[in-house]
Amino acid sequence: MKKMHLAAMAACLAMLVAAPASHAATEKTPLAAYGGLPNIEQLEISPDGTKLAVVVTNQENRAIVVRGTAEDSKPERVLLFDNHKLRSVRWAGQDHLLITTSQVVETLRFEGPKREYLMAFDYNLVTGKQTKLMTKLPGTLSVVLGPPEVRIIDGAPYALVEGINVEDVQGRNSLFRINLETGFTSKIDIGGDVDTDDWQVGPDGTPMGQTLYNEKRQAWTLKVRDEADFNIVERATLPMGSRQIEGLGRDGRSVVVWVDDPANPDQTILREYRADGSKTDVPGSAAFEGLIFAPGDSRLIGGVRQAGDVAAYEFFDPRDQAAWQTVLKAFPGDQVALTSWSDDRRKVVVMVDSPMVGPAYALVDLNTKSARWLGDIYRGLHSDSVSEVRPVRYKAADGLEINGYLTLPKGRDPKNLPLIVFPHGGPEGRDVLGFDWQAQALASRGYAVLQPNFRGSEGYGRAFLEAGFGQWGKKMQTDLSDGVRDLAAQGIIDPKRVCIVGGSYGGYAALAGATIDTGVYRCAVSIAGPSDLKRFLDYTGSRYDGPNSALRYWLRFMGADGVRDPDLATLSPARLADRASIPILLIHGKDDTVVPYDQSQVMAAALKRAGRPVEIVTLDGEDHWLSRGATRLTMLTATVDFLEKHNPPD
Repeated sequence: MKKMHLAAMAACLAMLVAAPASHAATEKTPLAAYGGLPNIEQLEISPDGTKLAVVVTNQENRAIVVRGTAEDSKPERVLLFDNHKLRSVRWAGQDHLLITTSQVVETLRFEGPKREYLMAFDYNLVTGKQTKLMTKLPGTLSVVLGPPEVRIIDGAPYALVEGINVEDVQGRNSLFRINLETGFTSKIDIGGDVDTDDWQVGPDGTPMGQTLYNEKRQAWTLKVRDEADFNIVERATLPMGSRQIEGLGRDGRSVVVWVDDPANPDQTILREYRADGSKTDVPGSAAFEGLIFAPGDSRLIGGVRQAGDVAAYEFFDPRDQAAWQTVLKAFPGDQVALTSWSDDRRKVVVMVDSPMVGPAYALVDLNTKSARWLGDIYRGLHSDSVSEVRPVRYKAADGLEINGYLTLPKGRDPKNLPLIVFPHGGPEGRDVLGFDWQAQALASRGYAVLQPNFRGSEGYGRAFLEAGFGQWGKKMQTDLSDGVRDLAAQGIIDPKRVCIVGGSYGGYAALAGATIDTGVYRCAVSIAGPSDLKRFLDYTGSRYDGPNSALRYWLRFMGADGVRDPDLATLSPARLADRASIPILLIHGKDDTVVPYDQSQVMAAALKRAGRPVEIVTLDGEDHWLSRGATRLTMLTATVDFLEKHNPPD
């Protein structure tokens, strides 16, 4: 991190505009407008509502611009990060920014495969001094396990950090408190041991909640602390991993955790736990897909649920609900998401997703009942760059209803269109209604884009999720091609002009579309997709000491008894390369720590041995999430070139 020279500063400030883009339409929007980094990646308002910290990019390098919230405010600080991966920015009082970055490291005092490590920094806006956190205690690694929490204690800002303390050559999740004014760092956890995997800090900066998880015994324990000590308030056997503490409860003296609903096995509910062992289920939480915490004291004050295909915010306090309804009135017809707000909740930064011009940030002042634009997230877009996104529903072959989204190329009659099937990753993820930079980029080239939420996707209840167990490469795969057949039956797409593109699990689905569920697609693009499932599971196991929940998670979806199950070969595209009869493009980052790069190498080698057409694009220095602008654009350009060659849109 360093001060930005004047030319770079001017370029970054040009990204902060007073209104959404109104650029003149061009014949084709450049792919860089979609595939570079967003021009604004994050925007946070200070606790008193007078300043903004804006993460901006020039589609490759990142910077943080600090400025006032007034429309005519000038930049106060500009911090340049070059192409470092900036993961989060958070205010700690008025004069400090907590900044979290990450990088891939081969080893950090531990054996095993390379990992992506997080590091945290404090930037003092008064002195201009940058300080790396977690460097002042012996036996403690200079990494963090997540973005720091913030508490104001006796008027001073503190960072509360989960870090790694090494004892007897073994790393333990430990809790640290850092005075940002003095830099004094202390280890404050009480009763932590090797199984500790999560902490919750109370309003006063002392540890309040703790979870422990033993991988071998699959045993989960929740502790809540009173004035004297931690008390065990819940135990459970959880084969799929620990339940994390989501935050503080509504009263600020409890912790909240998602648990199974005893009254309805198809859903989970949010439960508040207190140190005396009492517990309360949060009303209406079964419908929540996200939680809302107060910006000042971090108490739970509401939740986010899906109302049809859009998100709805529900606050417990009618005054908060009325304030949010006022915010929504400023943006009729748009999707509005809460991004950041002042401690008094009167100045609100929102992300506004317009179906006409794409997403942008805006600031709403509830005191003056005014709203103004802060800047476009994708600066190079105009009204002709954003295609219509429609919710779709269809029946799978076994009658299960599948929901998804169809992006239709702008200016084309929705009849007999070429189609790209674009399944999400996870597989326990989901797509939502709104702007998706990859889908929009493909639609801009003349393709319809189908994003099915196949069985196993989250957000549709536990029964729908569990319908995906054991269906990896089976019904989870045919849910995609059933969507193709439904669109073809309606005459919207040409079934002879369909390709499949996906990343992570979606990349696997692309390869399975070429080798397992054949005869549907003309070509396939896999971005960081697993191809040899046994090899992938061996890699996952190597990241842990013995049996672990990550392996159990994958095996549950794959329907395999273990890493030696012979059925894994029947689901592995690299073992079925001779079945591929369509061109395949493999794209993979060399720094991928989730699905290793060798998964694409193995697939490419198998296809070449079988004499099948394959291309591979290597993204040097790129991770699983396409965090770098240049390689992200390389991926998108290679994908579009490949599709236009093997499935021309016209």
